[in-house]
Amino acid sequence: MTSIIFIHGTGVRKAEYNETLKLIEQKLLSQRSDLIVLPCLWGETLGIKLNAQGASIPLYDATLALGDKEEDAAIILWQQLYRDPLYELRVLSLKPVEGSNNPFGEQPSDRIQSVLATYNPTPELQTQLAAAGITEEFTPALAKVTHSEPYNLALLTAADSLYDLCLAISRAIIAQAMFDSQEEDKYRLILTDAELRDRLVESLTLTLTEPELGLGNWTLQKISQLAQPIGTNWVKRRRGAITNSVSLMPGDILLYQARGEQIRAFIRETIANAEPPVVLLCHSLGGIACVDLLVKEELPQVELLITVGSQAPFLYEINALPSLEFGQPLPAHFPQWLNIYDLRDFLSYIGAKVFPNQVEDEKVDNKQPFPQAHGAYWTNNATWKAIIPKLP
Repeated sequence: MTSIIFIHGTGVRKAEYNETLKLIEQKLLSQRSDLIVLPCLWGETLGIKLNAQGASIPLYDATLALGDKEEDAAIILWQQLYRDPLYELRVLSLKPVEGSNNPFGEQPSDRIQSVLATYNPTPELQTQLAAAGITEEFTPALAKVTHSEPYNLALLTAADSLYDLCLAISRAIIAQAMFDSQEEDKYRLILTDAELRDRLVESLTLTLTEPELGLGNWTLQKISQLAQPIGTNWVKRRRGAITNSVSLMPGDILLYQARGEQIRAFIRETIANAEPPVVLLCHSLGGIACVDLLVKEELPQVELLITVGSQAPFLYEINALPSLEFGQPLPAHFPQWLNIYDLRDFLSYIGAKVFPNQVEDEKVDNKQPFPQAHGAYWTNNATWKAIIPKLP
């Protein structure tokens, strides 16, 4: 009988592994009842752990209190603006309309429009733009913002008090300039200097309207309200709990790079105890470990290697695969290799171009965004249509 050994990827522990193994077993045995599906749960005993109980982590046992609400809301706002420069304008379009009810009179938004239609930065603002490194990006960014639908919808909410809206427009323009700068691989000072960014936004705002005191920013107030559950359920959690929840994935990768032999030995022992012929079904980091093992050692009982969402070809191309330097071919004893990838899984790579005539790549569509796409192979029927015919 053919033995299928499932080798998991980074960050996986017993509960998650058992559920995935159960699903894999169901998919395989429903089409091939003669198969034996075997576990290879290396993460439970060999994955990372805090050997000194978190001694290296600041405030591991402390509770992180939510700071100034407006400051936290501003950070959350900029987090969104970095992804979508028009985010705040979209939010502002939901604001109740105030101001003049006279459709024939001058509207508050007309004042903004007239200023921005022929806008030129003042000499002082030009100096700040140059210091921030986004002089070239500023004018195109202004055009993108002022010609956008979110901008026009936000203008409809303009009241006699224009500062709030002008501040949002300024943030959108500066965020768009920062976004465009990154898209062009220009990593300017403003991308990491929050004080420089905020001073530039304030200066731009003051060239659009008069300063106003004592008014709370509507968008930040709304974000502050939305941030309360975040503050309660996330920010106030212990630093240790946060570390425990997010460190498994990168930690296992670093551990493998430094202590990979222990993981490979665990896989080797599982193979030795399996009935041949053996198929290694590997996900993510599990695929890297198996490629390294099969390069280093001749294991004739292994007839097929299946990597799913694997980074092994990429590591080989950048000369970071531990077992094989770039330019060296796979050894003659290396088994047949089927590599399954998804274009939306940015942790999956193709092998046929770096290992010509030695790897068969199979593209599937998990119909999930990243990072969900990286773990969605097992419920995708296309995955099994690629695997089943290849099994000995």
